[in-house]
Amino acid sequence: MEVPRRLSFPLVLPKPASSARSPLGAAGQTAGSSKDQTGGEKLISEEKTPESGVIVVVEAPPEDGKAARRFSSQDSFSEESSLSEERLEEEAREAQRRAEEEEAAAKERAAQRQQLAIQELVESERSYLRLLQLSTVTIRSNLQQQLQPPPAGLDSMFLHIEEVIDVSSRLLSLLDQKQLQFGEPDFPQSLCDSFLSLSSEMEAAYKEYLAHYNHVTEVENSYKQKEALWNEVVRVIKAAAPDVNATSLSFFLVMPVQRIARYPLLLQTIQKHTDASHPAYALLEQTAHTSVALNCRINEYKRFREVADKYRKTEMLTIKDKIVRLNTHSIAKKTARLGQQIKHEAGLKPKLVDEEFDALEGFFYVLENGILELLENVEMYLQHLQGFLSCRTEDFDLDMDGEKAPICYKEITTALRQWILPMFEKRMRKLIHQPLCALRDLLVGPRNLIRKRLDKLLDYEVIEGKPNLSYEEQAVANTYRTLNTLLLTELPQFNGLALQMMWSTLGTFSCLHRDLAADMEQLFHSFAQQLPHSSLSPGAFWEWAESSVLEGARRLQHLCRMVEDKLNAPDAQPLSPSSQRRLKQLTDKHGSGKIFQVMSTVVGTRDLDLNLTKGELVAVISEADSRGDRRRWLVDAGGKRGYAAASKLIRYHQPTDDPPPSPHPNLTEDVTTRRRHSYSPAGNAPLLLNAAFFSCFQVVGAYDFTARSKHEVSFRAGEPVRILEPHDKRGSPEWSLVEVRGGQRGYVPSNYLAIMPVGAGNSIGLHR
Repeated sequence: MEVPRRLSFPLVLPKPASSARSPLGAAGQTAGSSKDQTGGEKLISEEKTPESGVIVVVEAPPEDGKAARRFSSQDSFSEESSLSEERLEEEAREAQRRAEEEEAAAKERAAQRQQLAIQELVESERSYLRLLQLSTVTIRSNLQQQLQPPPAGLDSMFLHIEEVIDVSSRLLSLLDQKQLQFGEPDFPQSLCDSFLSLSSEMEAAYKEYLAHYNHVTEVENSYKQKEALWNEVVRVIKAAAPDVNATSLSFFLVMPVQRIARYPLLLQTIQKHTDASHPAYALLEQTAHTSVALNCRINEYKRFREVADKYRKTEMLTIKDKIVRLNTHSIAKKTARLGQQIKHEAGLKPKLVDEEFDALEGFFYVLENGILELLENVEMYLQHLQGFLSCRTEDFDLDMDGEKAPICYKEITTALRQWILPMFEKRMRKLIHQPLCALRDLLVGPRNLIRKRLDKLLDYEVIEGKPNLSYEEQAVANTYRTLNTLLLTELPQFNGLALQMMWSTLGTFSCLHRDLAADMEQLFHSFAQQLPHSSLSPGAFWEWAESSVLEGARRLQHLCRMVEDKLNAPDAQPLSPSSQRRLKQLTDKHGSGKIFQVMSTVVGTRDLDLNLTKGELVAVISEADSRGDRRRWLVDAGGKRGYAAASKLIRYHQPTDDPPPSPHPNLTEDVTTRRRHSYSPAGNAPLLLNAAFFSCFQVVGAYDFTARSKHEVSFRAGEPVRILEPHDKRGSPEWSLVEVRGGQRGYVPSNYLAIMPVGAGNSIGLHR
């Protein structure tokens, strides 16, 4: 094998396969030519030895100047590298500039969107307030004026809307006070501060309106059922708001329902387009959360109110309606409740105890009892006052000429009955009676809710221990929890307000009486100089007042006794022949003082009791039964003996049997020239009314008479008496009401009296 010729050329070792190509492009080529920057060429040849696989690059000797060109190509590569670095830096600066511009544009767009959201919130609030005022003022007044009579329930549709308008106008006024534009950086903070400051008032206004909104729809649906009325309502609405496409009242009245739910959306939109580095970002986030929580509380309150409205109503159902409502479900439910109640009473199952609710319930029932008793006392007070005003004594024309004091008293009484007391009664009814009646009506709702909670508690106790509840059982549990939470929340407030109202009513009652005393004092001062006690000293005046009061009380007591005597006067009833025989039998056996008459039918209810008819005569044997009970008397009914109620027995009077006949009925003048006439009410009544008769004659007792009951009066023969009434309360002339010495009054037999000349009363004893 021929050995190749060795040349003294440099040996270039092979580069790894992953190495990049040289910038001159000579690597990897077997043979070729390349040019340097001076335009010269160099020859390159490669030979590969089969033993080692080494590539031998053979270069021809360079010509003159080729070495210099090789060094200049390395300088060119360095320059190109520096240029690419500058170009990369420039491109990076350009990208950064474009990113900054895009970020600035995004911030600008976010600021514009934030401004638009703020503007939308404020402008929509102004439009919302304008429409509410339009519906509340203009449309409402036009409906009341143009529809006569106004539709029923029209005012109730606008209930609580004034509070909503007030809180909305306050929100706008707080924003206007800052005098900021929508695009200013401080406006979001001002908006959040205004909203948070009014959040509690907003919740109070909107929750009452939303809870009442169902009533609005009910009233409007009732209008729609009357076509003529509904057409008039639509006409008035369109005439009052021509620029608004409204055809019903609910178009305006539903706006608060929609508005309160829109606040979280608008506030969250403003927060979304606000940079996190903005000073008001945290406040915006808090305001958005507050609006969401506000809506949640309002929805919860509305749910509670719906449950309360469902169960607090009192349905007046007849027995037929209750029977119609019975079904298998209601019977099973009531049976389960009754079984649960029996288990509680028997101690078979413990009762679920809530001490907090039990305390509230007990206080509510105590408060209810106090309110009802106070109302009953006020009604009785007004009834007595009305009775006093109806007795108009000043209308009678009394002969009081020349007497100043009675005339002054009459004028004072007239002023009291015509002006002072009627005004006092009117204020009592308006300021005390009407509020108490309204408070009594308000007690019905909580009372029904408490009773319904007890029913739901019994249902809840049945399903409490079950691990898995059905849909209906879950509804029962939710209803009980809702009622319990509602009562625990609302009942303390109701109890507090009811107690405060009760104390206010008592304070008003005291103030009314203070004003009444002041009016009466002013009235009496105007007549003070004309009254007999005007010149008395304070001590003497109070002494005179005390004596006058005592004298008036004595006269009143005397009048009451006279009325009682009048009402309880003995009756003289004719007896049948059988009753006369029984009367004679009982009188002979027991005496006349033991005879009593049955006032009403007696029906025996115990052993040894008698059955007696009205008017039957009996004789009292003992005024107490065997046990000492004085309410049951032992009586003799003419053969049969037994017990009868003492309250149904009255002493029987015998006006014609016991008293003797009138002596000397036609007595002529005797040797003493004195005449004595038997008293005859029928014949001598005109004489009793003649004043001249009393100056010459007097009525005296002809015989001694001993009273046998508290309605009669005793007198001696010859004792002068004064005839008050010449008959008893039944009009019978056999008994007369008289007054004897000492002021005692009572009934006496008329034929025990005689008419004698004045001063001849003592001669009665001589003729006896």
